[in-house]
Order: sequence, then C-alpha cells, then structure tokens
Amino acid sequence: MGRQPQAHALGMDFGTSNSTTGWLRDGHDTLIPLEDGKITLPSVVFFNYEEDACCFGRHALSEYMEGYEGRLMRSLKSLLGSSLMDGQTEVQGKPVPFRQLLTLFIREIKQRAERHAGKSFDQVVMGRPVFFVDDDPKADALAEQTLGEIARAVGFKEVSFQFEPIAAAFDYESHIDREELVLIVDIGGGTSDFSLVRLSPDRRRLVERRDDLLATGGVHIGGTDLDRQLSLSGLMPLFGFRSRLKNNAEMPSAQYFNLATWHTINFAYTRKAWSDLSDVYNEANDVQGLDRLFELIRQRAGHRLAMQVEEAKIALSGTTRHSVDLDHLERGLVAELTREGFDLSITPLVDRVTTTVRKLLADAGVSGDRIDTVFFTGGSSGVPLLRERIASVLPEARHVEGNLFGSIGSGLAIEAARRYGMEG
Repeated sequence: MGRQPQAHALGMDFGTSNSTTGWLRDGHDTLIPLEDGKITLPSVVFFNYEEDACCFGRHALSEYMEGYEGRLMRSLKSLLGSSLMDGQTEVQGKPVPFRQLLTLFIREIKQRAERHAGKSFDQVVMGRPVFFVDDDPKADALAEQTLGEIARAVGFKEVSFQFEPIAAAFDYESHIDREELVLIVDIGGGTSDFSLVRLSPDRRRLVERRDDLLATGGVHIGGTDLDRQLSLSGLMPLFGFRSRLKNNAEMPSAQYFNLATWHTINFAYTRKAWSDLSDVYNEANDVQGLDRLFELIRQRAGHRLAMQVEEAKIALSGTTRHSVDLDHLERGLVAELTREGFDLSITPLVDRVTTTVRKLLADAGVSGDRIDTVFFTGGSSGVPLLRERIASVLPEARHVEGNLFGSIGSGLAIEAARRYGMEG
C-alpha cells in the first residue's frame, strides 16, 4: 500500500488573537493541533521572570493569571505596519526589539507544526489581511515584507502570501456541491476583511482563480477594537475616565486608552505614566476612580482586566446583560454591562465595516440581493450588531458559519498544496 499523499508546504494563519496552521494530507484533518490538542495557539508571549523562561499561548496566559512576575505580550500582529514595529520593549531591564518578539512566536508555531508532522517545512503560505494598514500602500507593503523576513528568519526558504478571506473561501469551497456567489466575511482580532468570490466544485481544481475573485476589501477594525470600545464605555469610567478635574477640564485619557488596547497595556506601567497620573491626582474630582486606577496599575492587572472585557464581549453576543467582577481591585466592585450599551459603543466602528461592504459590492458592480451566501469566519464575526448590519446589505443571502478560528488556516493549507504540490 503506497504512502498517502501529503503537501510539501504549510499554511500558516498568524492572527492578532489566535494562530493556526494547516497541512493538507489525504485521510487526515487539515488543521494541526498546536496546544493541548486544540487547533489554536493564542498569540501570546509571557516572559516568566521568576523561572527565567518564555512561554506561549494558553500556557502563557495561565502563568500570568497565576501571578508569576513577568511580562505578557499579546496582539503582536497589530505591530506590523505600525511605527512601533522598529521599536523595542523592556524585559527584565533589557531592551527587546518587537521584531524579535514576533520572530519568537512564529518560530514556535513552525516548531510545533513540525513536531506534529514529523517533518520539517521549507515552504509556507502565510495569511495576510487585505490591508495591514488602511489608506497607506507603502506601510501595507512594508508590513508584508516584514512578516516575510521574519518567516525566512525562522527557517522557511520559500514564503508566499494569500489574503485571509480568500483562504477562507477555499475552505468553504471544499464543502459545496453547486456554484455560488459568496461574500466571505472575516472579522478577526485586528481587521475586518471581505472577498466576493465565485465558487464551485469544478472551479476548485483550477490553479489560477483570478477571474473568480470579483472584489476584495478591508478595514483595520477587529475584535480588539470592539474590546477597546467596550472597555472605555463600560469599565474605564469606574477608574475616572471622562471625569472632570477641579478646573472643569476632562481627565487626561492617554492611560485609559493604553489600558483598553492590548498591545499598549504595558505602557501604563511606566514610571512616566505613574508620574503623570500623580501630577493630576490632587486636581481630580473623582478621587475614588483615581484610587482604583492606581491600584490597577500597582497590581499590573491591565491584561487581566482586558481578558475580562474580552469575555464580556463574547458573553454579550449571547445574552443582554453581563457582570464583570472586579473584586480583585476593590471589594464588592462590579461593572454591569449591557448589550445595548455595547452596541452603542461600537456603532461607529460597525458603520465603517458596513461602508466597506457596500463599497466592495459597488466596486464589483454587484447588487447585494445577488449574493447567494455570506460566509462568516473570524472570532469576532459572531457579534450580533455586526451580523445584523451586514445582513441588511445582503437581504437574499443565506448565512453560513465556518470554523470561526480554523477556516483561514485550513484554506491556506489548501493553497499551499496548490502552489507547492503534494508528495507521496
């Protein structure tokens, strides 16, 4: 009996919140388990100072939550294309370039995939958002170039890219039995990406699919942006956000935005941040809120709070009310959040997403009522207001939900096999 065919190359979805990788093999699941039998590896790095060790994913989050002294880094993908990418952070008093952090994480994904596969991979198709950076082609190209350089630095000899929503389209296409005009809606941690594609069982055998891609679009809004809005509207007022100083000026907002944004949380712990807050303390009317803010910073509990906000966002997708227990900061302190309040806080972002969908349809010259299917993927595509607003643009389309965390990785594996071939 001959060896079962398997792809030469790997597909890798390096995500803002979670990462996956896929390898196409006959008779086997495409997605590779990356941690504890699960297909996702949370895009998290934790430097454990007490044990002088670096860990990743759920293990990293667990050690952080258990109270080990150290430095937690999350939403690393958000650095690509930003001015921070060429900067550095501090780990145990030593400067560590942000590029090195991304290299550490992507090398870890590659090594875990290779251990599972029992082979090394020299070729990879990596996913990328339609736009790493909105309205700045030069910065967008630089972001892809940087990610390619990092992939080569960890040992891949050939690196190519595919838009993430197109990869999700290939995953969906592997399950259909008739031709469909499909809008792929990928709401990830950092971006909202869309592709309008013509899919069919016959077309999936073609190598060149350019004629089937009618339009792509995207906007730099994702789950972490929704988290930030929920944090600023629902939790940060408890810590003095938007309160007034004695001269009636508004409380400076920089530290609240830092604490509400995953990749800037650590900026709130600097000596300068503490000094700036101390300077306004005696001028504040909401002394109780400022006391809570100082306690949050003293405990370095920003990431813990951000995780509670993320849990609340997920909970409010299925219920109308959710309580956030803040007893770790002040005995008996609870934030009561509502779906209505969440919807109100994210409406400007959802408006921009909806505008992007309308523009994509206009670019393709296709009216919304001609779309057969809208295929949802990405961890934040389950937010009800987002779905409702997109549905209003596509009144005749049926809704299909893919593997919210795995469709892109699976589609990238299909593309990797198509580009680099099969062996066996």
